[in-house]
Amino acid sequence: MQEKWNLTMLCDFYELTMANGYFRKGYQDKMTYFDLFFRRVPDGGGFAIAAGLEQLIAYVKDLHFGEEDIAYLAGRHMFDQDFLDYLRQFRFTGDIWAVPEGTPVFPGEPLVTVRAPAIQAQLVETYALLALNHQSLIATKANRVVRAAEGRAVMEFGARRAQGESGAVIGARAAYIGGCIGTATTLTDQLYGVPALGTMAHSWVQMFDTQYDAFWAYCETYPQNAVLLVDTYNTLKSGVPDAIRAFNDVLKPLGIKKCGIRLDSGDITYLSKEARRMLDEAGWTECTITVSNSLDEFLIRDLLVQGARVDAFGVGERMITAKSEPVFGGVYKLVAVEDQDGTITPKIKISENVAKITTPHYKKLYRFFGNDTGKAIADYLTIHDETVDDSAPLTIFDPDATWKKKTVYNFTAKELQVPVFRGGECVYVSPSLEEIRAYCAAQVDTLWDEVKRFDYPHKYYVDLSKKLWDVKHTLLEHDQ
Repeated sequence: MQEKWNLTMLCDFYELTMANGYFRKGYQDKMTYFDLFFRRVPDGGGFAIAAGLEQLIAYVKDLHFGEEDIAYLAGRHMFDQDFLDYLRQFRFTGDIWAVPEGTPVFPGEPLVTVRAPAIQAQLVETYALLALNHQSLIATKANRVVRAAEGRAVMEFGARRAQGESGAVIGARAAYIGGCIGTATTLTDQLYGVPALGTMAHSWVQMFDTQYDAFWAYCETYPQNAVLLVDTYNTLKSGVPDAIRAFNDVLKPLGIKKCGIRLDSGDITYLSKEARRMLDEAGWTECTITVSNSLDEFLIRDLLVQGARVDAFGVGERMITAKSEPVFGGVYKLVAVEDQDGTITPKIKISENVAKITTPHYKKLYRFFGNDTGKAIADYLTIHDETVDDSAPLTIFDPDATWKKKTVYNFTAKELQVPVFRGGECVYVSPSLEEIRAYCAAQVDTLWDEVKRFDYPHKYYVDLSKKLWDVKHTLLEHDQ
């Protein structure tokens, strides 16, 4: 968020030391392929939501080193002068493919693939991970919260508990992609068009001589958006009755029926039921009830199971920080190198931790949709030169348990990654945030309910083509 910062320098220092080494060894033009992917879904969920591509695009477009940056690096006395001169002319000249923002994604899938000379591909690692990890995490958490609300509105209320200004502003953007209707963060509305929403704090009520005076003043000031916070003193004994009185005295003569109250403490289920009864008996049947106070998807789900009479939720710290699991875990790994004659050599990272073994090669990512249901069947990774014939049945298999096979038929295969940069030039027209949000909702709807369970979701398969599986296992069988 600090405009004075050159985000090119927002990188791990070893990106620069490696770049200097590549330059010294003549590897600066060696063409490489890197995949950005994640290994597990936060909170044990069935899927994640990709987000952050727009910020990555802006970063790549502006990659450069200024004289202040060069002077700083020279002062570290670790970098060759020829390398520093090279950085003066530095810009991104490679290719990038990515999964569009708002797409449901699964472990092991390349959300971003970078094909670029080694130094360029290496340098973008930190920011690419920062952008995708943060926003994918918040969009995923927000989508869980929104689904728990079962069609009720969810507002993002987390700025004051976010990790820094960027966490608040960009996090609210991600929450909107995930399905929130708006945010309390004004700057996010100004910058990204996420509707800014809000009513009053307890201090407004305390500022006036009486609670009724506070409610009357708010209704008189904002008659078309009168949502009153009723728990400053005693919710049922004075809060709701004073709200009803103010509605009667200010809104009713104006013929306004649209209004609301907010609960921010106490036994939400009991209070919302009683408040609903009191409002209805007073004739304010269209008055909405919004609740807030340390909510998450599990508490929201329990409130609704218990019969809470709630129309909307304001969710803060547990969403903007993804408090239950605040790390997305995306990684950025080399998967292939390309010789000057165009030959692509796959690369693999091997680990005793099986989950950390990478899938090598320059790849394509497909999603199979059933033509009869419109639902996603499975995802399919192939080598870049393979194509999928969806006019004929195709047998796929679990790459970890190859005896588990499934034949898919009557399906449509869709490539998930789209070109973003070609030869250093951006070729992707970013959709509007409204379009991304709508796309996200539509794509989540293509997933079976079993995949969307919060607890023990059905495993959605990401299978490898036989050709790609063979390459991976050939590399595994040889010492690296």
